[in-house]
Amino acid sequence: MTTKAKLLAFTLDCAEPKKLAAFYHEVTGWDIQYSEDEYAAVGDGTTNIYFGRVPDRKPAAWPGPDKQFHFDFRVPDVEKAVAEYIALGAVKPEFQPGVTEEGTRWIVLQDPEGHLFCVCPEPS
Repeated sequence: MTTKAKLLAFTLDCAEPKKLAAFYHEVTGWDIQYSEDEYAAVGDGTTNIYFGRVPDRKPAAWPGPDKQFHFDFRVPDVEKAVAEYIALGAVKPEFQPGVTEEGTRWIVLQDPEGHLFCVCPEPS
């Protein structure tokens, strides 16, 4: 039987860890656990997002084949959350595969350093 692992954290490479930790603190409401120029973290006591300084990191193009991951966040009001996240520094790319003639299933945003995340509605 294989030893089962529990996810502790997801680490993002970024140019400005403190700035990105502050952004995700606002998005998730998670506490800023650590905040230095080289490394920062937010977490809820169980799961964390770490941010490590990689000054020359280049974000993947969207859409494009270089995307390696993205976050999905559930919110009660997608349009309101998207407006708030854009005010915090997120960018809404033109390509939106979750927005169709039938309605909005999710909206893709890029954080201030270009990492992708989706804003999804809570289940009804």
